[in-house]
Amino acid sequence: MTKPQVAHSIKDRESIKQNEDAKRMKARTLRVSALSLATAMSALGLSQVACAELTWGEEDSYQQEGSYQQNSGYQSDNGVSSFTAAAIAAERGDVSALYNYEQAMSGGLFAMYPTYWRMNLDLNSQSSAAVSQFVRQYPNTVMAEKLVADFAETKAGSNDYASVRQVANLITNADASERCAVALGFNNGGDTMRAMAAKSEVWLTTKKQPALCDQLAMEMNNNALISNQDRAARLKRMLRKGKTGDIMALSSRLGTPIAYSALSEIQLNPSAFFSRFSREPASQNNQYLYLYAMGRVADKSYREAALQLDFDVKQDNQRSVKLLNAETRRYAYRILGVQRMNHNTDDGFNAEAVDWFRNSLDEDFNFEEAEDYAMAAIRFSRWDDVVEAISKMEAETQKSDQWQYWLARAYEQSSDANKRNTAKKMYQNLAKNNDYYGLMAKDKVGQRFDASRLGGNNLPNVSTADRARVMQDANFARAFALYNADASRAYANREWNWAVKQARDKRDDNLIIAAARQAYDMGWLDRAIYAVDNTDRVDSLALSHPMPHQDAVVRYSQSAGIDPAWAYGIMRQESRFVASARSNVGASGLMQVMPDTAKYIARNLGETYSASRANSGDTNIRYGTWYMGDIFGKLNRQPVLATAGYNAGPNNAKRWQPVYGSLAADQYVESIAFPETRNYVKHVMENATIYSSLLGRSQPISQRMGTIPAAL
Repeated sequence: MTKPQVAHSIKDRESIKQNEDAKRMKARTLRVSALSLATAMSALGLSQVACAELTWGEEDSYQQEGSYQQNSGYQSDNGVSSFTAAAIAAERGDVSALYNYEQAMSGGLFAMYPTYWRMNLDLNSQSSAAVSQFVRQYPNTVMAEKLVADFAETKAGSNDYASVRQVANLITNADASERCAVALGFNNGGDTMRAMAAKSEVWLTTKKQPALCDQLAMEMNNNALISNQDRAARLKRMLRKGKTGDIMALSSRLGTPIAYSALSEIQLNPSAFFSRFSREPASQNNQYLYLYAMGRVADKSYREAALQLDFDVKQDNQRSVKLLNAETRRYAYRILGVQRMNHNTDDGFNAEAVDWFRNSLDEDFNFEEAEDYAMAAIRFSRWDDVVEAISKMEAETQKSDQWQYWLARAYEQSSDANKRNTAKKMYQNLAKNNDYYGLMAKDKVGQRFDASRLGGNNLPNVSTADRARVMQDANFARAFALYNADASRAYANREWNWAVKQARDKRDDNLIIAAARQAYDMGWLDRAIYAVDNTDRVDSLALSHPMPHQDAVVRYSQSAGIDPAWAYGIMRQESRFVASARSNVGASGLMQVMPDTAKYIARNLGETYSASRANSGDTNIRYGTWYMGDIFGKLNRQPVLATAGYNAGPNNAKRWQPVYGSLAADQYVESIAFPETRNYVKHVMENATIYSSLLGRSQPISQRMGTIPAAL
């Protein structure tokens, strides 16, 4: 069953909740006494004495090497009490002290940390052999994964591709930048096939991506498996974006080199190019330059670019020999469509974007272009165009719940009975899930979400044996120890997330449930939520959708005239119930209230503003729910609009409303111009629907979302 997935708002990213990156861990967060660490470990049944006797099961994957004995037990564990001191030494770059801690902490639960910190101080000087040795010594640990992945990135950044290749097979959980680092290693080592594994991610994308991915895309131009058709497809995107280096490299490989001077001249004065274009000889080079000029004008004004293209096409249609070939015309319209979608917040939505995309149909689409086309078509109920846009996406993307839902919505409008029957079957398949699209699909086929089928408010029973197994798992043990010791939350969360991944990969659902239950019992709700949300086979709403501070949430919600389920939906998305959550823009508390917003609320409530009080649990809930009620009233008492307004500001939510008539709420949500807000609203509505059932006031998601009225 598809899980409700974690999505982060503009204010609610994992790094924001943790409030610091592990690499920049400040000493002030680490000054925890040895006594408090020992006390925390004792509470876990992992005191120094107990650790000496603790065994870790008989997993073959745990290799015993050096003094770290993950399989046969730990030596007397003064590594636990030294973790904080070693971290402070790492912060000040004290290599000598770290060497001492490596010896002192050898064999302990945190034995890998001082070595990791020491090696990470100057990662570029490390050898692949040393990194590989670290991975062998501390197998299946998150710090081994982090060190080798960071090493690959560092070496790729310094063009030491041989070192990257030597550790590539040790990386098991790479992010986008790390995947690109590995692909760069193979691309520069003759293994072109393995390098091509990253092609779909980097080759045609025009969105911001990690620097190593930009580098990979440029270097893949010389990969023997890249065809001229591939190069021409990328060249058109680079012409649209104005990426000079890529344009010159790609055009050269295509045998139509474009000089920097030609690009520079157009950049300075694109109008002059258009004026002389009709006098230029017909050539492929000039077709490319036309697209480059169109892109530069569109960057300034898509309206001006549209007028220029319309004029040129009309003039060209009167010529016996066309200056603009069909391919150039089509991609010029594509440029207009993409740019138009970039201005939906400032200029409002317009169906001309759909028309421009339709005029470009015979050109291949990258994902961003197909997504823009689909969103524009959804906004204006152009259902045939929705089908066209989805068909331009990669096969796996088309199969995602999101695009299956919209394909069903399009088929549902068809006059063809077969397509309408297909839509019903698609809804029935989606309705098996309990995420946003699954809940929407349930309403389409007359099903109702019932929290009791997923345990309701009842916490799962955990056997004594499974509770013991949690503490016998090194990864979970480290996570709990760091959490209880109030050490760096970044490290505690990293250890926890890795522990969940390891258990999930082994399909050990009972271990995940037991760990999540223990986290819940300790009040570590965000990690309990993470554990359940990131496993496909574990369902426990009591763990994934907890309801702390229930009396306050219900009381203040009712006072503000809003649904408590909606308040919980916001709170879960904003802070994952971490009361101390602070964002990098100043939002704080369970409801992530901004300081200026808190001052506004305090004034309206006749209170003196106090930052410490505004951040406290009870006041933060009261302020957050009051503000929800405030924007709810200002935005037509429409919860979807108010949710978008809570995240992106009420003015933006208004800008996205239709100019006249009304719009189905799901169409409004899918066309929200800010991707983070779009996902935020989906997850809050999903959360609120689930919470309504848990609170005994079940309301279907479609009914909850309603219809979006025209802006007043």
